[in-house]
Amino acid sequence: MQHSFVRGSLAALALAFAGAALAADKTVALTAIVEHPALDAARDGVKDELKAAGYEAGKNLKFEYQSAQGNTGTAAQIARKYVGQKPDVIVAIATPSAQAVVSATKTIPVVYSAVTDPVAAKLVKTWDASGSNVTGVSDLSPLAKHLELIKKVVPGAKRVGVIYSPGEANSVAIVEALKKATAEAGLSLVEAAAPRTVDVAGAAQSLVGKADVIYAPTDNNVMSALEAVVKVAQQAKLPLVAADTEAVKRGAVAALGLNYYDLGRQTGKVVVRVLKGEAPGTIPSQVSQTFELHVNPAAAQKQGISLSDELVKTAKVVVK
Repeated sequence: MQHSFVRGSLAALALAFAGAALAADKTVALTAIVEHPALDAARDGVKDELKAAGYEAGKNLKFEYQSAQGNTGTAAQIARKYVGQKPDVIVAIATPSAQAVVSATKTIPVVYSAVTDPVAAKLVKTWDASGSNVTGVSDLSPLAKHLELIKKVVPGAKRVGVIYSPGEANSVAIVEALKKATAEAGLSLVEAAAPRTVDVAGAAQSLVGKADVIYAPTDNNVMSALEAVVKVAQQAKLPLVAADTEAVKRGAVAALGLNYYDLGRQTGKVVVRVLKGEAPGTIPSQVSQTFELHVNPAAAQKQGISLSDELVKTAKVVVK
C-alpha cells in the first residue's frame, strides 16, 4: 500500500511540475475586425514570429484570438474584455479593432497591424515613437504605383472607380490620398461608398458606365464582399484591380500589394521587443517595404481585357 501511495504522490508531483512548465509566462491577446485572407495571414504571421522567438502557445505563451465579425460594437466589447484580462500585449489587426483597443487602455502595450494610416486613425500622434502605449506596423499602399499598374492593365483608362467604407478612417484616408494621386496621374476618381458589407455589390454596380476600371483598396468591407465586386466586373466587362494580392485568387485582374503574412511577421517582431521589455512608446510606427505583383490572366479575359506578356512576366505570382 505504502509503495503505491509514494508512487501516486510522485506521479502527482510530476504532473504538478509539468503543469508549472506549461504555465504561460507571457500573455498575448490578439483581435481582428473581421476574418478574411489578408487579416488571417497577418494573424498567422504574428503567431509564427512569436514561435520563432521562443514564445509558443500552450508552453510559455497564453495566446488568445477573437474576431469582431465586422462589427465595431463587438470590437469595443472584445477590447474591454482584453483590458480586463491585463495581458502583456494586445495586438489589434485593422483600424476599427485598433481604435477600439486604444480607446480602452492607456497603459497595456498595444501593437497594431494592417492599419493604413495610424495618424489619421488617431492611434498615434505622429509616425515617430509615440511616447504612449501604442506602436505597430502599417499596410500603407503605394498609391502612385497602383495607378501605374492600372495604366498597364487598362492602357486607355481615364476614370478610376473606387469602392470604400465611409465609416473606416483608413479607407477615407486612402480616398483623400487617391484624389491627389489620380489628379497627378492625369486620371479622374469616381467614388462609390459602401457603409456595410451588404452595400458593396450596389456600390460596384453604381460604377458601371461611370468608370473604366474598379480599384479595390485595402478596405475590410470591400475585401469581405469581394466576390460581389468580381461578379459586377465580369458582367459589365469592367476590370478590377486591387491593393490586396489575396484579391487576385478571388477574381481581381491584378494587385500590387503587401504580403500580409510578412506584415504579420514584421508585427510579431515588434511584439517580441515589447515582451522582452521595450516600451511601445519608444518604437516608431513601421511600414512594410515588400510589395508583390500578382496577376490573374483568366480573370482578365472574363472582365473583357487581356494582360500584356510583359506585365505577366514581371509578376511574382500568376494565378492559373
